[in-house]
Amino acid sequence: MYWSNTLIPTMKETPDGAEIPSHVLMLRAGLVAQVMAGAYTYLPLGLRSLRKAMEIVRSEMDRVGANELLMSAICPISLYEQTNRVEAFGNVLIKADLTRGNKKVHVVFCPTHEEEVTDLVSRFISSYRQLPIILYQIQTKFRNEERPRFGVLRTSEFLMKDAYSFHTSIESLTETYQRMYGAYWRIFNRCGLPVLAVEAESGPIGGDASHEFMIVSANGEDEVVHCEQCGYAANMEKAEIGSQSCDYVQKNVQLKEIAELETPNVHTVEQVCKFLKAKSSRLIKTLIYVADGDPVAILIRGDHEANEYKIKRQLGVEVLELASPEVIERVTGAPVGFAGPIRMIEKIPIHADSCVMEIDNAIVGANKPDKHLVNVNSMRDFMPERIGDFRNAVVGDACPKCSAALSVRNAIEVGHVFKLGTKYSESLNAKFLDADESQKTIIMGCYGIGINRIIAGLAEVSHDDAGIIFPVTIAPFEVVICPMKVMDEELMRLVKKMHDGLWERGVDCIVDDRDQRAGVKFKDADLIGFPLRVVIGEKGLAEGKVEVKWRWEKETSMLPIENAVDSIVNLIEKERKTGERFSIVNQKK
Repeated sequence: MYWSNTLIPTMKETPDGAEIPSHVLMLRAGLVAQVMAGAYTYLPLGLRSLRKAMEIVRSEMDRVGANELLMSAICPISLYEQTNRVEAFGNVLIKADLTRGNKKVHVVFCPTHEEEVTDLVSRFISSYRQLPIILYQIQTKFRNEERPRFGVLRTSEFLMKDAYSFHTSIESLTETYQRMYGAYWRIFNRCGLPVLAVEAESGPIGGDASHEFMIVSANGEDEVVHCEQCGYAANMEKAEIGSQSCDYVQKNVQLKEIAELETPNVHTVEQVCKFLKAKSSRLIKTLIYVADGDPVAILIRGDHEANEYKIKRQLGVEVLELASPEVIERVTGAPVGFAGPIRMIEKIPIHADSCVMEIDNAIVGANKPDKHLVNVNSMRDFMPERIGDFRNAVVGDACPKCSAALSVRNAIEVGHVFKLGTKYSESLNAKFLDADESQKTIIMGCYGIGINRIIAGLAEVSHDDAGIIFPVTIAPFEVVICPMKVMDEELMRLVKKMHDGLWERGVDCIVDDRDQRAGVKFKDADLIGFPLRVVIGEKGLAEGKVEVKWRWEKETSMLPIENAVDSIVNLIEKERKTGERFSIVNQKK
């Protein structure tokens, strides 16, 4: 391949609207071009990297016995109605009415393919003898992202590998889940991605049934709770908190008498604390929820955030949502912002986060308009029905495994393995006949990888001031050959011989045959991130040598021209297998 024969529109300046490194660099390196907000064209170099990532994914899926298919990107909306996901997706679901003759056909542009694949299996699999089976595809997904941003990390159209497994038993699902978990580690390792596998929300089966694969990055929109001492990691929704002192604001103080204070027009924690000149850790938030149709109160310390996933798990409910202003006023007797655990109009269950129980002389809402109570103490003034972990973890909380201090880090999700259970097979009537001739519901697992996010995530964490740093495995080209005098016929004959020799030996390389200064060529090569640069100049030609340099190393080395192809092939083949020279850790240092 020659530079002059392909489309590589590199840019010197940061494009307007590009906010984070991966977005800036993918545009500047000519990997992608924006079509509209949330939609991008993959240019030749970007597509080459994308295809390499896909092939790594395919090889590992094939290794665990998965069967590739390709499902339609659109499907009838009726399938989503059967699983109640039209309402669940809301505006995210892209719908269309197709006119066919004199009738309308209602379809959705698939945001994922659980419905379509389950419907497929329900029609073609009927016996336990056909199970287990894993089906996967690499297909475009569509979601109406209301705030597309960060380049290809958050778009309305994206490429995803989604796999689905079908089983007769939970034991069979668990065995496949573990194989897929191992495959994911191999995929991301081969792509040069430094991922962290974190516990995520479990499926309907319960237990340790879900993991997300995260790239730790300052620009990630997810939060990961991590213990560097024992390795425990979980996303914010799932993260547990170990036993600790809760960083209590007051200890061993005299309990004072309750007093009611006027607090006109102060509704939020910040407003109340400013008005009363108190720290937010002294305030108890009383949050009114509706849990499976019934109101409940959840008490959280003022400087903490409620975790609705934990609340659902602890209360054992399916549906949890914040109560409407009307329900809050009916239950408490006051408008939003003045609820408290004492003297509510309606007697409803009260549950408290464990940190709440250690606050002495706390501030709470008075269940009256424009009034708060001070000097409120648990046990003496109120007693919750349940005390537990109802909040998000914060930096310094105790690890639930080893009690060391937890850290909270931003991250980008690139993969997710999940035990679905029978959620979709039940709704779409995917059954099988067991050995005893009884009909049972198929048990499912699902496993997704954001292919676009592999490339963008790599660019986000593997770059320097000069540009992207690609590993050999997913770089657009493994080698860039830079001739210094493209008008020199003898030199270019050597360049062609080297180019052809590398291609014949399976090394994909590109020749920068532009009539440009060395600095321009080197800067573009570094911007794009080609792993190995080979420079052929007049001096080297006279000495019978070529210069080679790895993108992530400062030093250059010289190779004899007569065996340069063999040497380069050996370098690339070794790096493909081991990745020893490419190290995200070393780059960060």
